[in-house]
Amino acid sequence: MSVIRIASRYAKSLMDLAIEQGSIDKVLGDMTSLKNAAENRDLYLMLKSPIINASKKGQVFDKLFGDKFDKMTMGFMKIVLNKGRESYLPEIANEFLEQYKKYKHISTATITSAKPLSDAAIDKLKAKLLASNVTDENVEIETVVDPSIIGGLIIEVGDKLYDASVAHKLELMRKEFTGNLYKKNF
Repeated sequence: MSVIRIASRYAKSLMDLAIEQGSIDKVLGDMTSLKNAAENRDLYLMLKSPIINASKKGQVFDKLFGDKFDKMTMGFMKIVLNKGRESYLPEIANEFLEQYKKYKHISTATITSAKPLSDAAIDKLKAKLLASNVTDENVEIETVVDPSIIGGLIIEVGDKLYDASVAHKLELMRKEFTGNLYKKNF
C-alpha cells in the first residue's frame, strides 16, 4: 500500500474521531506541532528507523509530547506505534492538515512575485481570489519572492496556475518569433 494511502486513512480516522469528540482544534495544534517536530532530522530518522524498537520510540513520544498533546492525540500515536506505522507519522500529520483545510473550506494560494508584496496588495489579491470561483470560502495566502520572474505574478491555487509573469510572457514571445513560418521578402 502506498505511503499516501496509509497516511490518508490514519489521518481520516483521527479527523473523524476529533470531530466526534469536539476536539478538532486541539488535535490540529498537536498535528501542527508534530509536523514541525518531524522536521528535526534526529526525530525524523528515529521515526523511520527499523532498528529502534517500539518501546523506546514510545518513551521518546512520552518525553517530547506527553504533557503537551491532548490525550486523544497521544492515544492515537500509541495505536500507530503499536501497529508499527510510526514511520508514517510525518506523512499522517501532513495529510491531517490537508484534510482539516478541506473540512474548514480553506484554499491555499501561493503567490510568487519578483519583489515582496505589500500587505495592501496581498489583501486586494485575497479579495479577488475570494470573489472568484477558484477558491473555497476562506483563502490562506503564501507568498514567495522569485526575482527570476522579472515582474508580474504567478498565482497557484490547488492544481490551477495563473502565470502573468514577465518572464513567461517573454518566453511566449520568443516561441512565437522562432516558430514564425512567414518570412517577408523584400
